[in-house]
Amino acid sequence: MATNEIVHVERCKGVNGLEKIILREVRRHSAEVYLYGGQVTSWKNEHGEELLFMSSKAAYKPPSPIRGGIPICFPQFGGHGTLEQHGFARKRIWTIDPDPPPLLTSSGNKAFVDLLLKHSEEDAKFWPHRYEIRLRVCLSPGGDLLLTTRVRNTNLDGKPFTFTFAFHTYFYVTDISEVRVEGLETLDYLDNLQNKERCTEQGDAIVFESEIDKVYINTPTKIAIIDHERKRTFVIRKDGLPDAVVWNPWDKKAKAIPDLGDEDYKHMLCVEAACVETPITLKPGEEWKGRQEISAVPSSYCSGQLDSSDETFQGQSS
Repeated sequence: MATNEIVHVERCKGVNGLEKIILREVRRHSAEVYLYGGQVTSWKNEHGEELLFMSSKAAYKPPSPIRGGIPICFPQFGGHGTLEQHGFARKRIWTIDPDPPPLLTSSGNKAFVDLLLKHSEEDAKFWPHRYEIRLRVCLSPGGDLLLTTRVRNTNLDGKPFTFTFAFHTYFYVTDISEVRVEGLETLDYLDNLQNKERCTEQGDAIVFESEIDKVYINTPTKIAIIDHERKRTFVIRKDGLPDAVVWNPWDKKAKAIPDLGDEDYKHMLCVEAACVETPITLKPGEEWKGRQEISAVPSSYCSGQLDSSDETFQGQSS
């Protein structure tokens, strides 16, 4: 192998010996995915700058979840149900599919991995269903990060099951007080700080001056996070995930979270493509698909481009 040849997919050991996959593209973009939790923990641009937030106190010690990156919330988001917070998928060891379906794209993507999670006797104690989740993590040649999840009901007893889901994405921002989110204005939301009271967003954009924990309902397929200080805009494109969760714990709550540094809240923002308000129900043999594509572009990006009717994905995968 030539020394300058890109290894698009590399399996290796990460923190505390946990297995991870490194994805690389020719322009030096990269992403890392841990098998524990099926969790993306790094997404870097061509300059090697980290685009996702990881807690300064993140514990890579099962059975604790990993704080930061993109945790998978399944079969329950948050406390919206009877299971543990955010469900159990983020605390399970996923497996690699050695023979995944081909990518349905002509862009020549080589940096991708398919992870699988299936039912276990341990899970059945809390959630008595058979299921299979396929998570495809794909790094496009242009550096966009695409996550596609398929959930299938494999129950043998004929019973349907119901779940909620979220890509709990932590974005790295320079200064949370200099960030705004566009695309959610005038929408209804459930305020988790007010016992899930339903309200309507009043501002032209969302800005951050205190703790926020809201589930926006029936959101557009595109949302923008504008980091003024870094002159960078994150663009989220999503499909099959009608809701969007916006969360930052601010100073007091941050100090109460054991695996989050006291000052970490200043550099993180969670904007999560989710399906929360109306849970998904699958009959045996049925499958649901949700996906999000995130890109980082210079902030000359015009917010007027947030056309909610545009559902195209640059790095489409099956």
